[in-house]
Amino acid sequence: MAFTRATGKHRRPSRIQRGTARAAGVAALATTGVIGTVAAPAFAADEPAVEQTGLTPVITMGDTVAQQIDAQAVAQKQAAEEAAAVKKAEEAARERAAEAAKKAKEAAEKAREAKERAAREAERKRLNSYVSPIPGSYVSTGYKAGGAVWSSGSHTGIDFHAATGTSVHAVGAGTVVEAGWGGAYGNQVVIKMNDGTYTQYGHLSSVGVSVGQQVTPGQQIGLSGATGNVTGPHLHFEARTSPEYGSDIDPLAYLRSHGVNL
Repeated sequence: MAFTRATGKHRRPSRIQRGTARAAGVAALATTGVIGTVAAPAFAADEPAVEQTGLTPVITMGDTVAQQIDAQAVAQKQAAEEAAAVKKAEEAARERAAEAAKKAKEAAEKAREAKERAAREAERKRLNSYVSPIPGSYVSTGYKAGGAVWSSGSHTGIDFHAATGTSVHAVGAGTVVEAGWGGAYGNQVVIKMNDGTYTQYGHLSSVGVSVGQQVTPGQQIGLSGATGNVTGPHLHFEARTSPEYGSDIDPLAYLRSHGVNL
């Protein structure tokens, strides 16, 4: 009598099929990195053989392996959170640096503007200031002094003691309206001041400016001398309301009213 092999879903796996299933299970564990932690009893000799049960064995993970996987997941999450925190801190640092650079630039700009304002104010004050025509000198002949030496009978200005060749300065800012020979005044310079008054510098040995030239306080305009109607070298200085002779005002009071100490 001939025997036939069982068929259908109850057919026992062949040796090749059983080996293939077992290899697939092991490969799956190797892929997850937990093959080394699989509990040995899964392959215990006293468990029913495949041939007895007809079932493909399934390898299960113990609690230790599950805990290790959970710990790995927690560590990965923590690392991701730390990386995100570092990135956020770096972005915040860049923003703070950019804000600090912006503030530094604004502060530098304000400092530059303040410096420019201070310079403009200092220049404005300088241009509005007055100085002595010969610093360190003194008045040797006063205003309205009488004597035959003056055609009008009195002195129309004040004389500053000065040797020939002493530097003569504009007492303030203005425009030169006369520069050259002035008759009895010899070589002279007349300046229209910025406040509308006029100043005259006479008996110069040389003239250093020209008509139309702008001058500033303390600028050298010539050298003192003894040209014209004089008895010796000095500087004749007048303050006037116009460029013409006869419009003179007290030059000493004029200079003092503009802050010049004489």
